[in-house]
Amino acid sequence: MGKIQLKSVTKAFGGVKVIPNLDLDIEDGEFVVFVGPSGCGKSTLLRLIAGLEDMTSGTILIDGKDATNLPPAQRRLAMVFQSYALYPHMSVRKNIAFPLMMAKMDKAEMNRRVENAAKILNLADYIDRRPGQLSGGQRQRVAIGRAIVREPAAFLFDEPLSNLDAALRVGMRLEISELHQRLKTTMIYVTHDQVEAMTMADKIVVLRAGNIEQVGSPLELYSRPRNTFVAGFIGSPKMNLMSGAHARQHDAATVGVRPEHMDLSTSDGLWRGEVKVAEHLGSDTFLHVDSKDHEEPLTVRANGEFQVKAGDVVYMTPQADKMHRFDDKGLAIG
Repeated sequence: MGKIQLKSVTKAFGGVKVIPNLDLDIEDGEFVVFVGPSGCGKSTLLRLIAGLEDMTSGTILIDGKDATNLPPAQRRLAMVFQSYALYPHMSVRKNIAFPLMMAKMDKAEMNRRVENAAKILNLADYIDRRPGQLSGGQRQRVAIGRAIVREPAAFLFDEPLSNLDAALRVGMRLEISELHQRLKTTMIYVTHDQVEAMTMADKIVVLRAGNIEQVGSPLELYSRPRNTFVAGFIGSPKMNLMSGAHARQHDAATVGVRPEHMDLSTSDGLWRGEVKVAEHLGSDTFLHVDSKDHEEPLTVRANGEFQVKAGDVVYMTPQADKMHRFDDKGLAIG
């Protein structure tokens, strides 16, 4: 079991409140991602759950039991950090087994757990190597294995892929998602990368300045952002947000349209603009377009075969049924 409940949780460093007042329920077996810009409080929140930081006030329940004042070792949670923190002089086997050795676990049970974790993580062929003989992705798997053997109620991941190159990040993203499907254990994952959040999460928690802006599935946040902050943060490239006359035509202070929800033409359309940058990615082309109708450049997603270059004139027509409207407080309308 791994249900975690946060009730009226606050955290202050001196006179600065980094978590003003927060309530959140994480269900057993969910893959929950905390996402937001740097300094939004996501890592602090994870450390509060782990017991590595003391709360200023509030309550944390783990499987219905008050864990607020429990030390980390008694919370049945396993944390995987950004740094692998492996012992270079120990083999993979001993690195994975280390928390069980410290707990003086029976040797037969310890070996069973280590070998099972190595099998799950495709590390069986590397079990007697040392960390210096492994790739970055393999070292991260060893760190995850060290968490698996503890058989925790929940796994806590603090930006575990940020030290990996782009190709390894994609591979490890898939491996962690597959691991969750096999283990069915609660996972809480912190990242500033909204692409990681969208591709991995059952539920995303979007944070800003310690406050929860919205909680929901990736598609809920993408299709129905609660406010302009979520609309601009979730999605890559981000949503185009426009105010002024175009917004007033739709009875809104701000309207938003995603790059893929604009029809493109080289001959006719609602808005005329000049291409400043064309990013050709093969399957897609992203155009950054200056238009006299808008203060900010617009980003438009086109088919990879749409042949334009910087300096070309294009015409853009937003799909009316895909536009988002926001009031003068930045909240979604309708």
